[in-house]
Amino acid sequence: MSKMNPFRLLVSHEEATRILLEHCKPIEKTEMINISDANGRVLATDIIAKENVPPFDRSAVDGYAVIAEDTFAANDAEVLLKVTDVVHAGSVPETALAHGECIQIATGAPVPPTANAVVMVEFTEQRGSDQILVTKPVYPGANIAHAGEDIKVGEIVLSKGEHLTPAKVGVLAALGATETEVFARPRVTVIPTGKEIVSPGEPLETGKIYDVNSFTLEAILTKNGASVTRHPIVTDDYSLLMTAVEESLSSDLIVMSGGSSVGEKDMMVDVLEEMGDILFHGVQVKPGKPTLFAMVRNTPIVGMPGYPTSCLSNAYIFLIPLVRQMARLPAYHPRTVQARLSKRVVSSSGRKQFLTVRVENGVAHPVYRTSGAITSMSRADGYVMLPVNLDVIEEGEEIEVILFE
Repeated sequence: MSKMNPFRLLVSHEEATRILLEHCKPIEKTEMINISDANGRVLATDIIAKENVPPFDRSAVDGYAVIAEDTFAANDAEVLLKVTDVVHAGSVPETALAHGECIQIATGAPVPPTANAVVMVEFTEQRGSDQILVTKPVYPGANIAHAGEDIKVGEIVLSKGEHLTPAKVGVLAALGATETEVFARPRVTVIPTGKEIVSPGEPLETGKIYDVNSFTLEAILTKNGASVTRHPIVTDDYSLLMTAVEESLSSDLIVMSGGSSVGEKDMMVDVLEEMGDILFHGVQVKPGKPTLFAMVRNTPIVGMPGYPTSCLSNAYIFLIPLVRQMARLPAYHPRTVQARLSKRVVSSSGRKQFLTVRVENGVAHPVYRTSGAITSMSRADGYVMLPVNLDVIEEGEEIEVILFE
């Protein structure tokens, strides 16, 4: 009979998180990418403006470029100006203004020489084919966006470590950049293990189930900044498990699913103990107790439970903060809502409990079935974390729901 690996001293959710974050360092490697692919990435260098934005004085409105002093009497007398030209966005004004003249101008068009203000078209009236009546005076500089008003040459407009949003990608484009340097995505290898799992699309023999965890883990890791490689399924064989880990050590992080419990076929603990150091095995959470963390030659390895609900719930509470730190993304702060519990819940596990719920009209309905039921997660809007020392939550009691999205 093969030996079983009992859990060591269970660590708390908080202690497990501390150990994981302490050993999974932010990525140092950088790469150049096209700005079209930059949304969501993290800048690896300061962005310093090499030119002004806008690069010239331009009109902020549709109207007429004028010499402001010519309009000062508009409140008391009739001010008529002669229209001498039209300037569209993208064109260059060919004539300068003299007193008593104006030039029709579009939003974004360069302001003509000697003009020092723009009258909005709403404050003018057409008089004949080449004159306008100004109905409201303007001050010098009115309705003009001056060169460098947005960004000045030499200004640090984006800083190293900033998370690029669509607006910040727009800043890169405004500066004429086509590429930018960003931190590389953490390379994560997901290794599914177990004699009982097969890949989707393959024949499903009696006693077998389809591999769920590889795909849920890939989805959650990719969404949070990782570049994921799914390793072929590894059966419960000591040498094959060791080879799979060895082949994956060039990754920044290895995530294994299955094989971390205490059954006689769960060999992951022995393999990782031989190859490196196990920092914890077993966490005070339900579901998800059979979770482990090891370091093998400076590569962090997280062993996730094999049951789909346990695996995915632990991905939310452990892997998301971990991989976001590695990717240098902003810390994970999920949205929460207050809701009333639809029925009485009894917690007798002695562990922090992860209770999946569906929220409807301010009421939280528990949907957790078993650790193996992925529908517990797919039908849930979020989860409630029940403390270790909490025995009962009564029906109608207000709780905080941590939302998945």
